[in-house]
Amino acid sequence: MYKLLKQSGRARRGEFDTPHGKVQTPVFMNVGTQGAIKGALSARDLREIGCQVELSNTYHLHVRPGDRLIREMGGLHRFMTWDGPILTDSGGFQIFSLASLRKIKEEGVYFNSHVDGRHIFMGPEESMRIQSNLGSDIAMAFDECVKIPSPREYVARSCERTARWLERCKKALAEYNGEEDAVNPGQMLFGINQGAVFHDLRIEHMKRIAELDLPGYAIGGLAVGETHREMYDTIEAVEDYMPKDKPRYLMGVGTPGNIIEGVARGVDFFDCVMPARNGRHGHLFTWNGIINIKNQKYERDEGPIDPLCDCPVCRRYSRAYLRHLFKAEEMLAMRFAVAHNLYFYNSLAEKIRESLEEDRFESFRREFSQKLDIRI
Repeated sequence: MYKLLKQSGRARRGEFDTPHGKVQTPVFMNVGTQGAIKGALSARDLREIGCQVELSNTYHLHVRPGDRLIREMGGLHRFMTWDGPILTDSGGFQIFSLASLRKIKEEGVYFNSHVDGRHIFMGPEESMRIQSNLGSDIAMAFDECVKIPSPREYVARSCERTARWLERCKKALAEYNGEEDAVNPGQMLFGINQGAVFHDLRIEHMKRIAELDLPGYAIGGLAVGETHREMYDTIEAVEDYMPKDKPRYLMGVGTPGNIIEGVARGVDFFDCVMPARNGRHGHLFTWNGIINIKNQKYERDEGPIDPLCDCPVCRRYSRAYLRHLFKAEEMLAMRFAVAHNLYFYNSLAEKIRESLEEDRFESFRREFSQKLDIRI
């Protein structure tokens, strides 16, 4: 399923086959939490801005409109009219964020809906059933994302439980894939490595879950309070123990510099709400750093957001016009800004792949790793 095409140090250029198409890696996955990008981008827009993989949220789609309804509508691909690969996360991180509303037990997690307060139970089998109903190509394992810092004793117990949950996820998804009316019988399970920033716990947990021989593995529980240095050191510690013939996914990360540094440490898949969220507030990524389009200096600026960008917005509209849209609180402002930022992230991944193919990744890294995260 995963084919390594080229390697530079730990950085990898590869391909990953899914039921809805081949993914070129490294890849940035565009986050459409509830089956849509926040910022009014459609499935057609995703194609135009270079999206390869769309990522939706198990918990949110279970709460609204309901995974059974989506199954009856033909699955998530048909529901949102996206014919490319889809990854669904397991709901574990959202439950982590509902700390005051949840109770974790061996069987799963009891919590209250953030929408209407109703009681919900979700365990490995339930998470897999929801994701099976959605019919995504990649289903993420149900896990616990612990906060950083957390006591070592708690993190160790959590890792043990997450490993047991993963075994249940594998068994359940195999059963659901075998059903005659499965929405996507080729749905694949990715395991998630946990352990906070305790390297020995990370390594021990990775060794254990690697034995399950899953189609892919993720590093979870980062970008939740640790420093960038701690994150990079943790990736380096665990990467040696991740299967070489499977894709690696760093969950919820991050800035352009984080992505470049993640690739340098052997990561293949990335996702983050940052480009869309920042875009909605007028913070735009460019090849020279980050700009705030609301600043006065752009009031009469006839140039594009980024002269080096070929996105649909930069090809046609000026900084002055986009600034006006934000000041006038027009919905079009968010749409244009999010489209530009996601195009930038997808283009970044493409340029990383090109640099790997052409044996110049290290020079690309030196030029852009810090530069792209600077606020101009």
